[in-house]
Amino acid sequence: MGIINHSNWLIFARLFTSSGDHTRVAMFINIRLSSFRFSFRKDIIDHIDILLVSFFNKGIMYWLMNVYSDLSYTVIKYLKNMKLDLRNLLIMTGDFNIHDSLWDSSFNYHSSISDDLFAIADSFDLFLSFFPDPVPTRYLDNPNDLNSVIDLMLLWYGSSELNTYCILPDWHLSSDHVPFTVTIPIIEKCIELSKWLIAKNSEEDAEFVKEIVASFSKVDTSTISNIDDLKETMSKFEHIVDCTWFKFLKPVKITRHSKSWWNDKCSQDLVKYHSSRTVETGRPSERLSRLWKENSLIQKFKKLSTKSANHGSL
Repeated sequence: MGIINHSNWLIFARLFTSSGDHTRVAMFINIRLSSFRFSFRKDIIDHIDILLVSFFNKGIMYWLMNVYSDLSYTVIKYLKNMKLDLRNLLIMTGDFNIHDSLWDSSFNYHSSISDDLFAIADSFDLFLSFFPDPVPTRYLDNPNDLNSVIDLMLLWYGSSELNTYCILPDWHLSSDHVPFTVTIPIIEKCIELSKWLIAKNSEEDAEFVKEIVASFSKVDTSTISNIDDLKETMSKFEHIVDCTWFKFLKPVKITRHSKSWWNDKCSQDLVKYHSSRTVETGRPSERLSRLWKENSLIQKFKKLSTKSANHGSL
């Protein structure tokens, strides 16, 4: 079964691979939260059963992680052996497939793999949130089998606001797993003191363009024969740009002297429009948008596509 698409939600999930691997983790973000700039970060963790998403709030990068660990505890072993300094991870949740008496009263034993999970949680500054009234998180079809607790939620340690979650057993419907809910507080309004960007004509700017060109040239477009192939290829290009962009971002303080894309030409066009309001002048939104685009990365992407095409990659 594929991932359900809906126009009101941003969907983060892996594409199906030719090897037959199925997507077992996905994340849906409501479009009303788009301003927080959510991004699927395969450049940090590239594993089929781990979904790592970053977002910005008050100029600070935060993380969400959705995981699926099979009966061989593949993801647990992967994260344990991975040396990753991941700050501000708010939530790590999913189906861990770990039976343990610590969170499941129907199970009488402690699993050693749980110790590995706690070690991973400590490395990410997370703690395992226990539900006050434990209920099963997985319901089996066979009434002779015991329901169990294998879905867990680990939350950011030390947060007074992000310290508990709810289990909704009545909401699992046809699924064999129950949903969890947790509230992440968002400050309604703040004054940004810094922003993340790639400064124009900087060393990072040059390296960003260089890496984009190199990555685009490695994408095989010779197999495109239908619209689905085209969509998959464009998704690859989009992922390359996203990952490379975040790789070279630098925090910059916003000051009264910070340079804006607005220049004297913008002011002149706006005054000209207000004085004449003629068709030849054009709507200011269109003209100013063009001026902005001329000074943005959009033009660079066009040049990259042309350059790659001349080398036979597009």
